[in-house]
Amino acid sequence: MALYERVLVPTDGSPEGERAVAHALELAAAHGADVHALYVINTASYAGMPMETSWEGVDDLLRADAKAAVNTVGELGDSFDVDVTTAVVEGSPSREIIRYAEDEGCDVVVMGTHGRGGIDRLLLGSVAEKVVRGSSVPVLTVRVGDGDGEAEAATSEEGAAGPEASSSS
Repeated sequence: MALYERVLVPTDGSPEGERAVAHALELAAAHGADVHALYVINTASYAGMPMETSWEGVDDLLRADAKAAVNTVGELGDSFDVDVTTAVVEGSPSREIIRYAEDEGCDVVVMGTHGRGGIDRLLLGSVAEKVVRGSSVPVLTVRVGDGDGEAEAATSEEGAAGPEASSSS
């Protein structure tokens, strides 16, 4: 039996996040695993918009971005000969990533240490850090976006005495 059968890779569609996607696909290919590509539409990011804003237009735009992001993972999966299942959900990114990983029986979550976020990440904490701290599924983080070429591969399992991964920028 392979160590990993289902690898979850949350994606935000950012160029920086492609490094984590590639790492997840390489890991899946090495273990003969399937990949689940997940995009979480962060409903909190548009909850404070003025009421006169067209919700339909915003929702359509967010869904188009989400679909493009997971479809990119699917296309990349073909080049690694890895089956990719795609999903788009709404909610808090960290909570939805954890929920999806647990509900779908994923063996590991592979995600970037940061993607889109900017000031939100500084104020609210990174999604990766929240997933590492809250997930019962092991989490492998890949340092992205800093251009140093070094990957950070830290795993964390709830209740484990091993090293704890944290976000670094």
